[in-house]
Amino acid sequence: MNIQNLEQWMQNIKVTNMVNADVEVVNNSPLVMMGKGRQGAVFQISDDICVKVFGNTEDCDREYYALSLGQQTTLFPKLYGKGPLYIVMEIIRGVDLREYLQSQPLTQALSAKLIEMLITFKEIGYERIDHHKRQIYLQPDGSLKVIDVARTIWRDRVYPYPRKLLTSLGEENKAIFMAHVQEMAPELYGEWLHYIRMEEISRQITALLLPQKPDKNKVKDLSNSLLTTADEKNYVIKLQGLVHKVFKEEWVKAMLARGVDPEKVMEKIDAHWDKLEQSFESGHPEGDSGYEGERRFEGERNSKEVRDSRRGKSFEGDRGRRSKGAKGGKGGRYFAGDRYETRHRYDEKRDKKKGKDKKRR
Repeated sequence: MNIQNLEQWMQNIKVTNMVNADVEVVNNSPLVMMGKGRQGAVFQISDDICVKVFGNTEDCDREYYALSLGQQTTLFPKLYGKGPLYIVMEIIRGVDLREYLQSQPLTQALSAKLIEMLITFKEIGYERIDHHKRQIYLQPDGSLKVIDVARTIWRDRVYPYPRKLLTSLGEENKAIFMAHVQEMAPELYGEWLHYIRMEEISRQITALLLPQKPDKNKVKDLSNSLLTTADEKNYVIKLQGLVHKVFKEEWVKAMLARGVDPEKVMEKIDAHWDKLEQSFESGHPEGDSGYEGERRFEGERNSKEVRDSRRGKSFEGDRGRRSKGAKGGKGGRYFAGDRYETRHRYDEKRDKKKGKDKKRR
């Protein structure tokens, strides 16, 4: 095969992907197109070699990688070369399973070969253990060959049974194939049947749910029982639990990053948290809400009322509104939150306590 000629031919072939349709092809090369599909078009180079040209590099890379995984088996076409948008490979001849079943019966021997095909898919690392009947070719010696395997890898979602194969067989041949599976591999049959029934139930549930329209007013009224911020005591308890949970999760991450077993430090974590809780409770007697006025949430920070309730505190978003030394400001000091002011109040309280201790002495 002349590589220079091949590169020149590829420059004269343009393949464009279409939405839910086969690719569009502009062929200004001497190569004859053998066929086309959703990802690319195939052109004959010689009696035994063809080149598949793709509309994008991702499909080309996927197909080449998928085919390369099966090169140690007899199930896939042999690979001879690759470019950014093309793959040179063996021509697969024979009769595709779709045409074959139009005139011939689905025998138990053929069903066994289809099961073996799926086993090979699993063994070589395919993610989708499935294939459409039109992409499966019977050879003169009775063996199988497959083409168009790009969609068997790099999948975000796969079905747990050969759904595409069973559906493509049609109802009659699907029943025959499942009967063969039940006889030859009863456990596999039971599992596939389970997934088929789950799919049927899912369809029935979807058919019931789709026409239904929820009563939004009823949901709104009922959802009031889920609100937690109105009850101050309940709010504090739940917020404390949330902070505790985050605290422990972040500590566990830190321990894992250091190579320490987090189980060994869990008691220390709980003890440390109990100490923090006791410190908080000693400074906030029961009935003390810890703040005055209406509680505000994160999304309300820009309102005038919230700015008034800060009592001079400056947040990150206020930098454009206050200048250094402005009235009501803090002499140019700005804070990302109120943690620094809290620390300031804590330091003042500590200093006063130290002063009292000195007087007692």
